[in-house]
Amino acid sequence: MIELWHCHNTRSLRVLWALEEMQLEYKLHLLSFPPRFLDKEYLETNPLGTVPFLKDGDTTLTESSAMLLYLAERYQQTDFTLSAAHPEYGSYLNWLFSSDATLTFPQTLVLRYSQFEQPERQQPQVVKDYAIWYLARLKRLNAHLENNDFLVDNKFTVADISVGYALYLGELLGLATQYQPQTQAYLQRLKSRASFIAIKNTGEEISHYTIKPVVLA
Repeated sequence: MIELWHCHNTRSLRVLWALEEMQLEYKLHLLSFPPRFLDKEYLETNPLGTVPFLKDGDTTLTESSAMLLYLAERYQQTDFTLSAAHPEYGSYLNWLFSSDATLTFPQTLVLRYSQFEQPERQQPQVVKDYAIWYLARLKRLNAHLENNDFLVDNKFTVADISVGYALYLGELLGLATQYQPQTQAYLQRLKSRASFIAIKNTGEEISHYTIKPVVLA
């Protein structure tokens, strides 16, 4: 049985979304954020205290984008992935992993210094700088979406889930007002999928935080 540890609106949403898309059976563990402070017992499961955490038999993973690739390949979900022989496979991997290395990295600094830190440690200039950095890093995606509905092979894959979460987090931060029209339309297409609608509020009832839009002075 696949087991997933999840906090509302965190990167574990990617994995929950994928599990629903693939219609795989799983057991869900809901946690309050940040679990390393609010659920000390969780550290026995994942010493890092981070989410998501995925367990599948003897296999454990802590990186959300890797989980998407693992689920698609381990469970032969060919509708949601590409084979290594596919001409767009390199592009597929690049979108899948740039979603964190390129997009959610600056978002984490925006979150930390706008709302996770105590008021005296918040840094409006850092928030502004990294919000601008995030928006600038959408340049390649913006160009791609001018002529494509999805990221690769003209179909929805786990790469769209991975990048889609980054865009969704940007929306929660109030940054989607600055998305280009084609990127905004892409996000809305992803959000309209039945699987996303089914899971997007999962865990909200026990959540101890709400992501607030940032003010860029």
